[in-house]
Amino acid sequence: MSSRIAVLKVTLDGVKPTVMRRLVVPSTIRLDRLHLVLQAAIGWTNSHLYEFTARGVGWGIPDPDFGDGPLDAKKARLIDVLEDCGVKTLKYLYDFGDGWDHTVKVERIENTIPALTSPFLVEAVGRCPPEDVGGPSAYEEFLKIMSDTKHDSYAETRQ
Repeated sequence: MSSRIAVLKVTLDGVKPTVMRRLVVPSTIRLDRLHLVLQAAIGWTNSHLYEFTARGVGWGIPDPDFGDGPLDAKKARLIDVLEDCGVKTLKYLYDFGDGWDHTVKVERIENTIPALTSPFLVEAVGRCPPEDVGGPSAYEEFLKIMSDTKHDSYAETRQ
């Protein structure tokens, strides 16, 4: 049986201008690895926790002290999650404090590309917000301040 690939459209929810990435990944990629691919493709720095969810089930880094936390992302493959949950879209939350929600839509699954050994970026739209800016509403304020060099908070915000 030949390997399959998944073409993903990943959109950062609740921000303007749009931040979108289109990626090709092996359909059998583990969710912990998909997290790292998304970090690199979007421009995050992998400084915070994450969780994928579908139909009320979550996958991330389990906390043994917190029994009802997410399932282990190291033990879940993308194709299995899609098939088991009967979905074509996952939610991906990065940084529980800032609350960066992403929609990961599987546009299609198809036969592998023979030379494909790693995930790759097909399309990128928009820039990633800075880490620890405070989430979508704070990012909106950040952009407003950064577009006005005369704003009282411009120098501090730029720093």
